[in-house]
Amino acid sequence: MNKKTVLVTGGAGFVGSHLCKALLERKNHVICMDNFFTGRMRNIELLKENPDFDVIIHDVTLPYSFYVDEIYNLACPASPPHYQRDPIATYKTSVFGAINALELANKWNAKVFQASTSEVYGDAQVHPQPEEYWGNVNPHGIRSCYDEGKRGAETLFFDYHRQHGTRIKIVRIFNTYGPAMNPEDGRVVSNFIIQALRGEDITVYGDGSQTRSFQYVDDLIRGFLCLMDSDDSVTGPVNMGNPGEFTMLELSEKVLALTGSKSRLVHKPLPSDDPKQRKPDITLAEKLFGWKPEIDLDEGLKRTIEYFRGMI
Repeated sequence: MNKKTVLVTGGAGFVGSHLCKALLERKNHVICMDNFFTGRMRNIELLKENPDFDVIIHDVTLPYSFYVDEIYNLACPASPPHYQRDPIATYKTSVFGAINALELANKWNAKVFQASTSEVYGDAQVHPQPEEYWGNVNPHGIRSCYDEGKRGAETLFFDYHRQHGTRIKIVRIFNTYGPAMNPEDGRVVSNFIIQALRGEDITVYGDGSQTRSFQYVDDLIRGFLCLMDSDDSVTGPVNMGNPGEFTMLELSEKVLALTGSKSRLVHKPLPSDDPKQRKPDITLAEKLFGWKPEIDLDEGLKRTIEYFRGMI
């Protein structure tokens, strides 16, 4: 009778499937909602054996209604090739998906969690990026469907909080990687690993000097739970990422060394609006929860490479 009923939208995705697993380990009843636009059934296959795990195939842009104690709103394509495939659907998923999650939360006075993104900072002119920074985002570029969609979702969350007293939590996720990534999602970590394991040329966009900060998925999920468990006065947004900063060339060198691959680097033009630097300021998360990443890039890459070896 004390079990929480927790909804995870986008629960069959990379991060969503890890979150569902963690919530089941906490003895919750978990409802995974996904339309499988980018989510994969293989990510949740083992979880389906748990009687406290339910799967609902549904598009979050359409209303839904059932009892919940908590909602984690993760549904949205998160890699450029996927969210640019249907930019209108991507924007709708962020905005209508947020509205439908917030409406359900209001109905049951449930906590509702928004998975936002470091992309709300755009091509940042402040480095590292703190939560107070408003960003530098192109409102009508090829990435805007995702960047502005997530910014719009944050706006809705705070408006519902101010107008209706909705119990909100917002996290801004920085580059995350690990097992259950889609090998074809176009993210740099999975791209480099798959190309290295196959002995293909490794594609580096631009001169490779642009930076990212890479967070292993287990650290992110631990941060999610810290934020959701916190007092209702803590709304966020809260940055969650690994402040270790690496150039794309440094990442490629690590992948080549850890895979033992003989692949060579091939440079291609930098995509439009691609941020030059990305590094989180995680001071707030450390202050609120004592949260900080525990798994360094080398260890995380080893685990992720082993996962992908089983697929090649």
